[in-house]
Amino acid sequence: MDIAVIALIVLLATLVIGVPVPFAFGAATITLSYFGGYSPDTLIPVGYSKMNTVVLLAIPLFILSGGLMEKGRIADPLVNIAETIFGRLSGGLGVAGVLASAVFGAISGSGAATLSCIGTVLFPKLEERGYPKGHSTALLACASPLGLLIPPSALMILYAWVAQLSVLKCFLATVVPGLIVMLLLSITNLVMLRKNDNIRRNPHMPPVEVIRTTAFQTTKATPALLMPVLILGGIYGGLMTPTEAAGVAALYAIPVGFFIYRGLTLKRFADTLVETAVTTGVVMVMLFVVMILSRLFIFEELPEVILDYLRLLSENPLVIMLMLNVFMLIVGMLMDDVSGVLLCTPILLPIVTEIGVDPIHFAAILGVNLGMGNITPPTAPLLYLSSRLSKSSINETLRPTLILIAGAWLPALLLTTYVPEIAMWLPELLLD
Repeated sequence: MDIAVIALIVLLATLVIGVPVPFAFGAATITLSYFGGYSPDTLIPVGYSKMNTVVLLAIPLFILSGGLMEKGRIADPLVNIAETIFGRLSGGLGVAGVLASAVFGAISGSGAATLSCIGTVLFPKLEERGYPKGHSTALLACASPLGLLIPPSALMILYAWVAQLSVLKCFLATVVPGLIVMLLLSITNLVMLRKNDNIRRNPHMPPVEVIRTTAFQTTKATPALLMPVLILGGIYGGLMTPTEAAGVAALYAIPVGFFIYRGLTLKRFADTLVETAVTTGVVMVMLFVVMILSRLFIFEELPEVILDYLRLLSENPLVIMLMLNVFMLIVGMLMDDVSGVLLCTPILLPIVTEIGVDPIHFAAILGVNLGMGNITPPTAPLLYLSSRLSKSSINETLRPTLILIAGAWLPALLLTTYVPEIAMWLPELLLD
């Protein structure tokens, strides 16, 4: 068997048995370099040179700004806006949770932060209104990865960096798939709860009162909503690079958290700095190892080897893409989104371009896959986090989770994969 395939098997096997992700990548790198006869003296400069770029500064800055906004208590007005609009529907509070998760995900860029913040606010309300606890847990878990798709997304910055593509085009490629997931989650939620008579709706409000309340809550939420507008407006307007926009976002989040929403304290601010430093350290170590590993995979022609194996099963590009989707889904189940994009991009991008898939289109396919992987049992890290927050058992959460995946995430993935215009429309409209 090819040594590169053995290294890939070592990587996946160590992940399955629970080895931390950076060490799993390290084990695969050591395996490939030792048996392949590569000298560390030539490999270490490869990792350094790949990481010596200003683009990567955007990662810790976006992590910091997302952490500051998460601790700044900005979820309440976002939830209240959506609840005012949709609360009269049976299942409307669930729709409010999906919309709030999408908006907060765009602000924080983190599925875990979105789930923690929105879930803390919304789980008590959902239980009070009579929503089944398992359904509420599954719904917010399935909505939390929307932050990976709706820009600004640190995941897409990493993908663009590894693939040497435009960050702006990668941002835009995931917008429509993210909106499709959001819409399908809302519809599936309403269908699942249409015959549930235990759910209490919002009391009737005259249209004028709805407009007044929505306007008031929107005013309260405006400082938070301005962050993605500020970032994306600056980038697309040509005023800032993504790294500069990330720095502006971090600076903007400090006064908003301290003086407007007053959720930040000096202790919370210090905790956020520490958490950002720890996360950044882990990510950078992993980036260093993965860059070496990906270079070794290229030297060993792993993409060509995988493509040859796939073509033994089928020559049809549609079938090959289906098998690659299964692979990416499994990767998303085994590791976090950052690790997933770092592994899949150098290995799979040459394969998909060989069968005629545009790299910008692949950005959207990869984003949807990794988002769905984070909520797909048996691993499903975001699903387990949601269960802890809502204090529900996995048994009562599993069935609604599978229904939501089948009704929302899976159709969105198939549409994104096999209808390229869904991903390519906005980049071609605005940037070509």
